[in-house]
Amino acid sequence: MAETEVVFAPRPKGPPTMIVDDVHVRYRVFGGRRVGATREHRQGIYQRLFDRTTRTVGAMKEVHAVRGVSFVAHEGESIGIIGRNGAGKSTLLRAIAGLLPYSEGAVYAKGQCALLGVNAALLPRLTGDRNILLGGLALGMSPAEIREKFDEIVEFSGIGEFVYLPMKAYSSGMGARLRFAIATARVPDILMIDEALSTGDEAFRRRSQDKVMEVKEQAGTVFLVSHSATTVLTMCERAIWLEKGQVVQDGPADEIVAAYQEAMQKSK
Repeated sequence: MAETEVVFAPRPKGPPTMIVDDVHVRYRVFGGRRVGATREHRQGIYQRLFDRTTRTVGAMKEVHAVRGVSFVAHEGESIGIIGRNGAGKSTLLRAIAGLLPYSEGAVYAKGQCALLGVNAALLPRLTGDRNILLGGLALGMSPAEIREKFDEIVEFSGIGEFVYLPMKAYSSGMGARLRFAIATARVPDILMIDEALSTGDEAFRRRSQDKVMEVKEQAGTVFLVSHSATTVLTMCERAIWLEKGQVVQDGPADEIVAAYQEAMQKSK
């Protein structure tokens, strides 16, 4: 593994800002069996679609996405959450942010949480400026504070005049940059980032890193889900490695990332 400079040196741990205690997340999915394309089969499908008395063909399956995750986060920490696709990283982040119900365990958070990511919920049919207003209000900002921050948000996102167009006309990168700019307009106590830093150009990534440092310097806590080892090593001093919804290792970012990459190489 190539050596990567870690920007944030380890610091003494401050008071806890979040305690995650034996959290489990389960949800149910429905799957149907595949049928042929004969005329009789098609007629049967149409009949089931329009006949409400007919039960849906298929089976319900329970997915145990997060399995007994526990950890304590402290003031001034930046924590990377790593793992392969389907490991439960984004599900865990949404659960501890309060956006997804967990079936067992408990989460205790100190202060305000802000979750942003490529799929963070704004309203695509509304223009960017209206979404800035809604997002600011959701963060507890007053209309006057939002107006004061408006130009700064637009400049940070780099979307320019597109701010007056509906968000459904934005590229995924533009939408992610605007979400980041809105979510960090007021520095939150706990900032959660789900792959949002993988979009945008180098200048945006530098501005994002500066914003993360600002949160940390104000005794905040940052969680970062990313598939990029370089991003985690550059921006995080601690990492949590998830596999099949469980914590494999939790410790210094350089050690955990190295162990994860070694395991991925062996599994190929």
